[in-house]
Amino acid sequence: MYKYKYVKTRGDSFFDVSEDHREIIDKYSKEGWRFVSAIPVDFSLSGVIETFDLVFEKECEE
Repeated sequence: MYKYKYVKTRGDSFFDVSEDHREIIDKYSKEGWRFVSAIPVDFSLSGVIETFDLVFEKECEE
């Protein structure tokens, strides 16, 4: 069985390029989490992704 962690982060835009998502993925991978996917959560009126959830999983012992 796996447990999941969802970390909300903001999307990149044309004028505000951020590498925040890379730092988050690196941080959680060092803690034993595996990056699974990025799910768009909020969009601007023009369709740009404003925030998304980074999904991580870790096998749990039962």
